[in-house]
Amino acid sequence: MNVHPHVYATRLRWIGAAGGATTSYKTYSRDYAIEADGKPELRGSADPHFLGDATRYNPEDLLVAALSACHLLTYLAECARAGIAVVAYEDDAHGEMTLIDGVMRFREVVLHPKVALADSARIDEAIALHERAHGLCFIANSVNFPVHHEAAVTAAQPA
Repeated sequence: MNVHPHVYATRLRWIGAAGGATTSYKTYSRDYAIEADGKPELRGSADPHFLGDATRYNPEDLLVAALSACHLLTYLAECARAGIAVVAYEDDAHGEMTLIDGVMRFREVVLHPKVALADSARIDEAIALHERAHGLCFIANSVNFPVHHEAAVTAAQPA
């Protein structure tokens, strides 16, 4: 099997520099912008615990979101391959960071996908595909902490 590497490139700019240099830990801005060719800019900051702007995405949010999005996209692909019609999907993902061996790190991320199917006869099969999707998720396979999923699959309600 000949697999070519997939390369991803982003640019990050510290946009907080306009507020002053890093002369004091408590006073400099943590605001940044992420850019990628052909995509809208994403504004971020540090978590408020680390003196960032609570109205912007922080790296921790983005990591949890990346895990959630990867599971979604992998799951939808597996359902499509199996002929299972997913009509709705949402996830309330949660990650926990704590001090481990003297270093702050993620302890775990738990995904809570809620899936609605067109065909109620395929619910058990659709539930099982979450495990397959988890095993194939590129992002989950790249982190050094457990990523769990607690999925709920139901039949879509008639309109």
